[in-house]
Amino acid sequence: MLHIYVDADACPVKSEVYKVARRYGLPVTLVANSHMRITGEGEIKLVVVDKGLDESDNWIAEHACEDDIVITGDIPLAARCLDKGARVLGHSGKPFTDDNVSGALATRQLLSRLRDQGVMLGGPPPFSAKDRSLFLQQLDQMVNAIRGGG
Repeated sequence: MLHIYVDADACPVKSEVYKVARRYGLPVTLVANSHMRITGEGEIKLVVVDKGLDESDNWIAEHACEDDIVITGDIPLAARCLDKGARVLGHSGKPFTDDNVSGALATRQLLSRLRDQGVMLGGPPPFSAKDRSLFLQQLDQMVNAIRGGG
């Protein structure tokens, strides 16, 4: 059965995930390093893992299966989940695919080096209403593609 896993610690689109999950009656598992408040509606549960680097990622990568959906902004986690046949959607609505995840990993490494050298400061642009709208649209399409066998 299609399941949505959310890398929840820094996820800005949890309410959008809940909305789509309610629409389709899908279970959602939020995975985090600390307790957080979740909605009491639908099949939504929270898994709190030990604090530590990659604990949430490891839990999600271990449990995600073919045709599940993983919501994350973490590129290495996206790559691991794609290898298992899961679909992966970034917070801004951009799907991670086998075709784009390698380039995203390379860009991540380059930007990390530039930040370490002090060449580049700052982070991503602020999250916008357009990002939320695109995320909702893409998540809805992803659910329908999996349910329709596409």
